[in-house]
Amino acid sequence: MNTRIVAVSAAMLLTLGSFNILSAQNKPLVIDEVVAVVGGKPVLASDIETQYLQFRMQGNIKGSATETRCTILEGILYNKLLLNQAEVDSITVSDKQVESELDRRIRYFISQIGSKEKLEEYYKKSLFEIKEEFRSIIRDQMRVEMTQNSITKSVKITPSEVRKFFKEMPQDSIPMVNSEFTIGQIVKKPKVGLTEEIAVKEKLRTLRKRIMEGENFSTLAVLYSEDPGSAAKGGEVGLFGRGELYPEYEAIAYRLKEGEVSDIVKSKAGYHIIQLIERRGDYVNTRHILLMPKVSPIEMAKASSELDSIANLIGSKKLTFDEAVQKFSDDPNKINGGLMVNPSTQNARWEPDQLDPKVFYVVDKLEVGKISNPMQFKTDEDKDAYRILYLKERTHPHRANMTDDYDRLQNWALDYKKNEVIKKWMTEKISTTFVRINPEYRDCHFVQKWIK
Repeated sequence: MNTRIVAVSAAMLLTLGSFNILSAQNKPLVIDEVVAVVGGKPVLASDIETQYLQFRMQGNIKGSATETRCTILEGILYNKLLLNQAEVDSITVSDKQVESELDRRIRYFISQIGSKEKLEEYYKKSLFEIKEEFRSIIRDQMRVEMTQNSITKSVKITPSEVRKFFKEMPQDSIPMVNSEFTIGQIVKKPKVGLTEEIAVKEKLRTLRKRIMEGENFSTLAVLYSEDPGSAAKGGEVGLFGRGELYPEYEAIAYRLKEGEVSDIVKSKAGYHIIQLIERRGDYVNTRHILLMPKVSPIEMAKASSELDSIANLIGSKKLTFDEAVQKFSDDPNKINGGLMVNPSTQNARWEPDQLDPKVFYVVDKLEVGKISNPMQFKTDEDKDAYRILYLKERTHPHRANMTDDYDRLQNWALDYKKNEVIKKWMTEKISTTFVRINPEYRDCHFVQKWIK
């Protein structure tokens, strides 16, 4: 397929992936109208304008405004064609799949914007309302992706095809590959003392007793809860569906009656008491008071000291890094040899700007095969822990080549081959599908023959 269509389609998916932030605050002021139809799927003027503003905000405008809108329209036509085919082929997505993907996107966007509260403030909507708005968009996008995958599922690539693909690339078109790190870690999570756990539970029992005797749950949450995201709001968490909360928390929340206060509940975050505010269908809104048992300085020092000893065993070659990972690491992902997985690529390679600055500062000074000193960090559960880092591999900036970048070239060659299959499919499908485009877009220089 022509790279222009690929680029605009990817941009559209990215926009959906970040929930089209323009739709919340900067929706274009246009009188909406249908400007094109593919099969039975309409394309609205606002679809194009929203994408155009997004492109302009991201600095992706190439050529004139008219040319950019034409490019955007062709990308939308392509997606509508795929969505129309999804209906022809009865390709469906379950509610559970949609919710899972929606939750994943929400978590990603929260990580980018900073917090759930900032996301709600940006949209001027509750998290529940944001999800309601984008649920159908995510469903359509998933159906489009499934249709595209069904078209290309039989496409394979051979080593000889990869070599041919690379050989035929013009020298000045071979892309530069940034420096990358492959990093392993051994994690030690300090243990919380029994005395501290008993003290936390006793404090929660006292708070629960005060609530049962008439004190206001919200007031006590503001004063005592250690959940930074909800304490200031009286402990209110907001509306969440099944599978979106800690399992232990969720199991209790769905059993409560409105206004009822739970006994103490333990989760990965710590210890809670929970009050159900309301249940709306399959969603619950709760407030809670969270207390987190503190790890003593002595236990923190023990974890650091233990990692020191492990590093010495590896350094003296009494243990390999892989053996030490399996024997000592508290990292739940140690099954992959302790390698840190890059969430953006789902592999173990990290570009410098993808790393936590503290991690980059350490590994950038390491020689390949060496181990860092113990360093404190926050786990995914926001708990204090220590780790040592192992620099398994480092690459330097270079032009892609068959020796160092075969996997990358293989993916590029496979994508190219899939795009050629889709291009052929589009040509055939457009010729047998009803397509109508308004006169103001008939002068667009489309890659495909949309205007018959």
